[in-house]
Amino acid sequence: MLESNFQAQLIKELKRMFPGCIVTKNDSSYIQGIPDLTILYKDKWASLECKKSARAKKQPNQEYYVGLMNEMSFSRFICPENKEEVLYELQQSFES
Repeated sequence: MLESNFQAQLIKELKRMFPGCIVTKNDSSYIQGIPDLTILYKDKWASLECKKSARAKKQPNQEYYVGLMNEMSFSRFICPENKEEVLYELQQSFES
């Protein structure tokens, strides 16, 4: 599966799971390594870096920004292999 297909399906699933949320796609050419998606929901936010598989190569700075943004709120690498686990953790974070 292409990362773009996975990302498009994920955005639809996020909008179903969190009605009224805003999902934005971030521009990695503006900040190199910034996670692909930002999700705004009620008074919380999260970011997700989409990968087509658990083995997909990480780009420079991605680990840094996912770690930094996870300290601020919630951020994860997400791929088909860990999608259910990450979405469960995100749901817990948004409900806390």
